[in-house]
Amino acid sequence: MKYDWILDVLADLRTFAQANGLDGLADQLDDTRLVAATEIVSLAHNTGAARHGDDATAGNDTGGADARARA
Repeated sequence: MKYDWILDVLADLRTFAQANGLDGLADQLDDTRLVAATEIVSLAHNTGAARHGDDATAGNDTGGADARARA
């Protein structure tokens, strides 16, 4: 995946924190990895899967059958 590298970075930071007695930070980084993983999975599921009506331009038809019929 495109964003998997961030999970590796967070794991390295956690390892460093734990090795240097920063236990609270290590715990927080565990939580952060879970949030990152969840968001990455969510992005993967939503990429290229815009549903009808989710697009900001929905309802702004500038052409179509009616425009051609009037020409």
